[in-house]
Amino acid sequence: MKTGKGILMFFYVFSFFFLLTAMSPIQATAAVKAKFDVNKMADMSGFDPNNFPNPTGDTIKIAIVATFSGPAAAVGEGFWLYATWAAYDINKRGGLMVDGKKKLIQLFKADTMSRPDQAKKICEQMVLQEGVKFLWGADGSHIVKIMNQTANKYKVIAVNMISLSEDLQDAKNFSPYAFMSWWQTSQVGRSFAYYFGQRKKEKKFYIMCQDYVFGHEMAENFKKGLKEYYPEAQIVGEDFHKLFATDYAPYITKIKASGAEVIYTGDWDPDATNLLKQSRAMGLKLPFAHIYMGNPATLASLGVEATTGLLIGSPYSNGNPAFKTPEQIKYHKTMMDAYKRFKPPYNKMDYMLGWDPLAMEFSWLLSVIERAGSVDAEKIIKTWEGDTYEYVNGHVKTMRACDHNTIQETYILEYVPPDQQRQSFNIPPYHWSDKSALYGPAFRVPAEKVLPWMDPNLERCKGKKPSDIN
Repeated sequence: MKTGKGILMFFYVFSFFFLLTAMSPIQATAAVKAKFDVNKMADMSGFDPNNFPNPTGDTIKIAIVATFSGPAAAVGEGFWLYATWAAYDINKRGGLMVDGKKKLIQLFKADTMSRPDQAKKICEQMVLQEGVKFLWGADGSHIVKIMNQTANKYKVIAVNMISLSEDLQDAKNFSPYAFMSWWQTSQVGRSFAYYFGQRKKEKKFYIMCQDYVFGHEMAENFKKGLKEYYPEAQIVGEDFHKLFATDYAPYITKIKASGAEVIYTGDWDPDATNLLKQSRAMGLKLPFAHIYMGNPATLASLGVEATTGLLIGSPYSNGNPAFKTPEQIKYHKTMMDAYKRFKPPYNKMDYMLGWDPLAMEFSWLLSVIERAGSVDAEKIIKTWEGDTYEYVNGHVKTMRACDHNTIQETYILEYVPPDQQRQSFNIPPYHWSDKSALYGPAFRVPAEKVLPWMDPNLERCKGKKPSDIN
């Protein structure tokens, strides 16, 4: 992504993903080196993201690089929740053993204001003045590039945990100090293409994306994926609209006349919400294949019928049902108990079903620090390259050593009415939402079908295959 506002939809979408089971052959052959252990969690009854007891002194210093002010301030709000949740747990346990002693996690808000110049300024301030050893963010690939450049210059670690652009880890931009722990646009497009190629229910697709780099990457990777996994499919239309458009009627009219059976989109809010609402208002009932069209307030306002059949891609889900072990139920209940105590702004619908995916992203970093036994960047790199970590829901991620991209299986989830959501949400009240359609069937895409792109020009990757972990 190229703008901070786009990241807002992650808060709506991935707060729901607590789905389980099944590893791909690639994941299964890579022994899990560490996992999140619910039974070791601290008492979280005092957790309050508005009042995080931030330690000082000889600590492990981590900067949360995000937009904390301006129109996209909700980005930083969410990032702070994810990081403080994981840090609070570790600090309550007494910290991590690094460099021969137990140290607590200290967090810093690195407000980029969604501006490249401010991002450069604040990242350098974090490293040079605050002594931060880790930069964790960031909302927008253009900001991530600056964060990664700062890490490379000062030999600290940068973690991109949410931006999807492929060029962040290419030969031009790669840094041994930067890691990409989420997924790429190529993995999104190929995941949907593989799903539709196996399903063979729909054949005609219309692409509708925002008119900037991210939108075009999303479109191109879906088309490449169809050529690979579903060559008989047809693209019956393709449009790119300006960011923050208000009138989608001309596009919707074209889609209705195209004979399309599915609309593929990379739109994020407010475009995702406006496109969905206007489509339904104009009588367009086709399913959207998306990754950001999950705002719970929007879905509830449209109701069950209008949201049934939507298809969302996930880099975190791990099959049905959602809760297979007492530990997973315990973790979910712990989050829900915390949510009931939240004060504004954290008591809104965005977080009502949990925030574990990105909290797990932060936990992976903390696990690497603990196992490296140091905050020294070279020791972190050595530990993280080729690392395999299991999240609370059983999802496994592997950090490919040569380019620091993450290998993982993905899922396509179908929105179904409340009475069918039990196949996923298998504990009371047996539905994710009673006001809209939400997660039902979960289709697994094996990791080897959606390996992250590897730049053949990156010297570290010469002679390696995309499936090579080390």
